[in-house]
Amino acid sequence: MLIEGIRRRIAFALFLLLAVATVAVAGYRLIGGPSVTLLQAIYMAVITLSGVGYTEVVDTSHNPVLRLFNIFVVLFGVAIAVYVFSVLTAFIVEGELRHLFRRGRMHKRINQLNGHFIICGLGETGRHVLEELHKTGTPFVAIEILQEVVDRLRSHSTGAYVDMLYVIGDATDEDVLQQAGLDRARGIIACLAADKDNLVITVLVRQQNPNIRIVARHKEMGFSERILKAGANSTVSPNQIGGMRMASEVLRPHVVSFLDLMLQEKSRTLRIEEVEPPIHSQWIGLTLKELQLNTKHKLLLLAMKDLNDPAQLLQINPQEDAKVAPGSILIVMGDISDLQRARAEADTLNVRT
Repeated sequence: MLIEGIRRRIAFALFLLLAVATVAVAGYRLIGGPSVTLLQAIYMAVITLSGVGYTEVVDTSHNPVLRLFNIFVVLFGVAIAVYVFSVLTAFIVEGELRHLFRRGRMHKRINQLNGHFIICGLGETGRHVLEELHKTGTPFVAIEILQEVVDRLRSHSTGAYVDMLYVIGDATDEDVLQQAGLDRARGIIACLAADKDNLVITVLVRQQNPNIRIVARHKEMGFSERILKAGANSTVSPNQIGGMRMASEVLRPHVVSFLDLMLQEKSRTLRIEEVEPPIHSQWIGLTLKELQLNTKHKLLLLAMKDLNDPAQLLQINPQEDAKVAPGSILIVMGDISDLQRARAEADTLNVRT
């Protein structure tokens, strides 16, 4: 908003300068007499308004009216020139330099990230992804091709958009992806409007980072298989999800109301999350009963899965005597703050003998 105001002031100042120059040229020709050519009048206006002090090509010594007019041009010209200079200075200092320093600080912060997520595109889908990552305290970097989109979000929003890290550029460009920290990222969400662009992102990302998790948006069902073959871990169709949501509103309205409450409640941030204890975790070898997820961490255990056994199905409501082993995934529901404390405990080194 500040930069836009300065730009309007620059346009107004240039208009005033052009108006005075036009009046000056016309005045020199009309008052100077038939001997003054158009070129001489323009030259006289330029040297007068700029204050360079060259020899007058239009003689004002024998024409009092012309001399008074010249005084008028000098006074107004200098005043407008000073105004234009001050506005341009404000634009440079408050505008370009401000953007330069902000981009430098943001680039430094992005380079310090590790295990973050990259959001490609801040359209309708991308904005919902961004807000969810912000609510859950997940580090991320957004890529958007239009600076105007980012400025509009930052100026009319709070929270997620104010301090977000972003890169301006084309997400299908490998250099832009690297600026967002692709080699250190944990996952990438390709949610551009065109399916072919999300396909290109999937190919580029999978070539550069074979371990990253890729989730891509698609509108046409035929693109889902192509994106998966290109290396995506999962694809999402907003149209399909929307249709399922509408059907659920009819078939199971109370379940939908519960899920909406979980996602939209302001006082708490309730989510269904997964916890994967690392191989050195103090949780390894303990039973679910010994973990005391409900009493100690206020988490509700919904399911459990062993990544080392792909044939094993997801265990819904697992028994309390089930043990946590390397590769175990715990699906739990609870407040984000409680989930973060549980993850911190799960990451603690096993010191049991």
